[in-house]
Amino acid sequence: MRRRDFIKVIAVSATAWPLAARAQQAGPVPLVGVLMNFAESDPSAQPLLAAFRSALSKLGWTEGGNLRIELRWGAGNPDSIRKFAKELVDLRPDVILGHNTVVVGALARETQTIPIVFTVALDPVGSGFAANLAHPGGHITGFTNNDPAMGGKWVELLREIAPRTAHVAFMFNPATALPIQSYMPSVQAAARSFAVQVSTAPFHAKDEIEGVIAAQARNLSGGLIVPPDISNVVNRDLIIALAARYNVPTIYGDRVFAESGGLIAYADDRPEEFRHAAGYIDRILKGAKPADLPIQQPTKFELVINLKTAKTLGLSLSSGLLSIADEVIE
Repeated sequence: MRRRDFIKVIAVSATAWPLAARAQQAGPVPLVGVLMNFAESDPSAQPLLAAFRSALSKLGWTEGGNLRIELRWGAGNPDSIRKFAKELVDLRPDVILGHNTVVVGALARETQTIPIVFTVALDPVGSGFAANLAHPGGHITGFTNNDPAMGGKWVELLREIAPRTAHVAFMFNPATALPIQSYMPSVQAAARSFAVQVSTAPFHAKDEIEGVIAAQARNLSGGLIVPPDISNVVNRDLIIALAARYNVPTIYGDRVFAESGGLIAYADDRPEEFRHAAGYIDRILKGAKPADLPIQQPTKFELVINLKTAKTLGLSLSSGLLSIADEVIE
């Protein structure tokens, strides 16, 4: 071999070796499982996933590059959620992102070892996911949407936007909204201060929703609280349409309702929680233990008012209420 060719071979080998070494050292690409409790076609899910993916990207994770994501959609169906929870666990991912209490419960029944990071889990301690908020102590941690004081805020805002409200029904599906009772102490305390009567209005199937709203309409001073519950979200178009048909002032615990035509929404900032969840997943992939990552409560809230719906209901909004709104939809 001529000397020049020999040098070329050595140079190519020297260049290729570090690349091969780096590839060997990199090891397998981490796998993140994601189980959403939305239908894939639900537009409210896309901003959440976009926030999650964007946050991962800013942390140096590229889907299809140094990270794989397996995504499943529960669509608010308990049977589908159980099926997909098992499916994801069987893939042995490095960490799983679980969206809401029902999803996390299904995942927790399938694995006691794979790290789980949650968003929108209402009562992680009461649900048995963690020992306490500061030190979860197990393989599950994340970001709860539960601020118990929020219930009182719903009563206060509903009374402000519809001052004649004297009776409020709290509507939820017990199968998908547990443990919703964490809101009730603040709801009842606020109701007493405004001389408002409160009742719970559970429903178990879609065809029961109209009966709940119609019952409130029979009382001219009736109002409705629709808390965060995947059954409420999945049926939001029906709920909003019925609230308009029966002329029932309604406040919602998810901004997507106001964006879809509902009167008023006061809720935690969900995309922000998905961004924070990406940060926890980044830390776990780099060696952190879920047991050591504190469960965090929401710190950012949004008030969204649909002015068009208010006018349709014959409600005159005060300048003070409009001034504190994060968004007014005209």
